[in-house]
This record gives sequence, C-alpha cells and structure tokens, in this order.
Amino acid sequence: MFGSLGFTELILILVIVLIIFGAGKLPQLGEGLGKAIKGFKKSVHEADAIEAEAQALAAQQQTAAPAQAITAAPAQAMTVDQPAAVAQPATRA
Repeated sequence: MFGSLGFTELILILVIVLIIFGAGKLPQLGEGLGKAIKGFKKSVHEADAIEAEAQALAAQQQTAAPAQAITAAPAQAMTVDQPAAVAQPATRA
C-alpha cells in the first residue's frame, strides 16, 4: 500500500498530523479512522452478500420460468384454434 512512500515521508506525515491535531486528539482521530475503515469493510461485505443473494434469486427464477412456460403452452394452443368472437353492432327494431 505504501510502496511509493519511504520511511522519511511517513515520519514527515506523522509530524504534520501531530502539529495539526495535537497529541491529545490523536487517539480520537485514530479511533474515528478505525471505525470508518471497519464500517467501510462491513458495507462492502454486505453489498457482496446482497449481490450474491440477488444472483441466486435470479437463477432460481430463470429455472422456474421454463417450467411455467411448458405448463402454460397447452392452454395457449387450445385458445388459438377457437374462432375469435366478433362484436356485432346492436340493431334496433
């Protein structure tokens, strides 16, 4: 992760952070950063779980769809052979 940063650059960044935030706020800053990283990892893991669940549901629906089409096909074939009813205009006597 820090492949391009050397030891001296990291020390310089740490000194700047100490000057800006002070030694008293540094533990709070670390705690907040840790919670943020933990929350990010949790949300990424939940997103992967939701995506996997959605894919499983889609696969289940795809396997169920051909079975429904097979059972619906004979009923459609019977209605195709029947003549269509034509609406007759009402005549008055």
